[in-house]
Amino acid sequence: MTETLLAVDAETLPQTRHLATSIPGPRSTALHAERIAHVTNGFGITLPVFVARADGGIIEDVDGNRLIDFASGIAVTSLGASNKRVAERVSAQLNAFTHTCFMVTEYESFTQVCAWLNANTPGDFDKRTGLFSTGAEAVENAIKIARAATGRPNVLVFDEAYHGRSLLTMAMTAKVNPYKLNFGPLPAEIIRAASANPLRPAEGLESGAAAALESVEATILEHGADSFAAMVIEPIQGEGGFIVPAAGFIPGLRKLADKYGIVLVIDEIQAGMGRTGALFASEHEGVAGDLILTAKALANGVPLSAVTGRTELMNAPHAGGLGGTYAGNPLACEAALAVFEQFQDGSLLANARRIEEVAREILEPLLSSTAIVAEVRGRGAMLAIELADAGTLTPRADKAKEISAACHAAGVLTLTCGTHGNVVRLLPPLVIGEELLRDGLAVLAQAITDAAN
Repeated sequence: MTETLLAVDAETLPQTRHLATSIPGPRSTALHAERIAHVTNGFGITLPVFVARADGGIIEDVDGNRLIDFASGIAVTSLGASNKRVAERVSAQLNAFTHTCFMVTEYESFTQVCAWLNANTPGDFDKRTGLFSTGAEAVENAIKIARAATGRPNVLVFDEAYHGRSLLTMAMTAKVNPYKLNFGPLPAEIIRAASANPLRPAEGLESGAAAALESVEATILEHGADSFAAMVIEPIQGEGGFIVPAAGFIPGLRKLADKYGIVLVIDEIQAGMGRTGALFASEHEGVAGDLILTAKALANGVPLSAVTGRTELMNAPHAGGLGGTYAGNPLACEAALAVFEQFQDGSLLANARRIEEVAREILEPLLSSTAIVAEVRGRGAMLAIELADAGTLTPRADKAKEISAACHAAGVLTLTCGTHGNVVRLLPPLVIGEELLRDGLAVLAQAITDAAN
């Protein structure tokens, strides 16, 4: 792994794990008490530490602890949380102007971001792009575009999907708690179909793509094929458990979309922008969506999202039908252009692939040495360990929680996910150094071994 990619001054923020206090430390604990006094309880928290600095693969908290970052702000700060080139471009824009609203007066960076996405997203057809602020906005605008283009109402989504927290995207998301609980009623035009989870096939289906695709087609026909505007799929299902679909499933969805005139929307919000070792995760499947969604790492932490797709679809909405006050904010556009610059030489993609190699080397032996690791899966720097009892595959959310807590106490930030809450997910920055990566993975492997005994 190329250490020179780290945009960190080692004298400023050493890329080593260090525990100065317990986790959380006293100052974080005091600040968290203030948070409770002033912030709604509706916001959850993975680890109640307050950050002083962060970059590369390290988060330094207000107590002087340095934690290894296996979260990247949920796949956002892929180039480090204080990336030098991002800071330079955003700073220059900040000194020029912070906002005009692109729908009122224009600026070139918006067009430049759109041009890059048109050129670099999968598909050799003519494209247009619209910029927004959040992933949920990108999803909702994709549905608006598909409905405008087709004149149809329904949207097909899948088991174990996650698409956001807005009213429409809550309906599209599969998991009820915490995402939909108590927030209904939800839009009714959302139809859910089987996914192709290799470890846990949908109830009544055999493992593999063929049975799942047969079930998907039956669902389409049951509700009327000519009622569907779009089908929306994550190339790797994120919150659902970092599920890599069975081989052939996404290409099969492409065929079904073509067969029935349905717009295929590929949600690359978490898996895109180099996370899986390819610029876009759908490249692994050899599939181009009619619309492709990006956000999260697109601007390395500055809020920006995009819908990119076939020109005839993207131009279907009437003028003024798309937009938003902050859509494609100029600071975010400059951040994205800085991100694009750093993908040019291919080093970041190589790093993502190397992260997977190292992680599998350390974690896959746990499949045979413990009785609670059901699967190590993922692509590139989007990896997961599913915890379940050997033989029965009974989900062990308690073990995932125990393992993450042990990692946190040792100074390694991990996240959990999955329909059953039994998956530990890894999203290290693409710029993490190999020595630091191995240190964090060793802590995780020991935590899993301890939890298995």
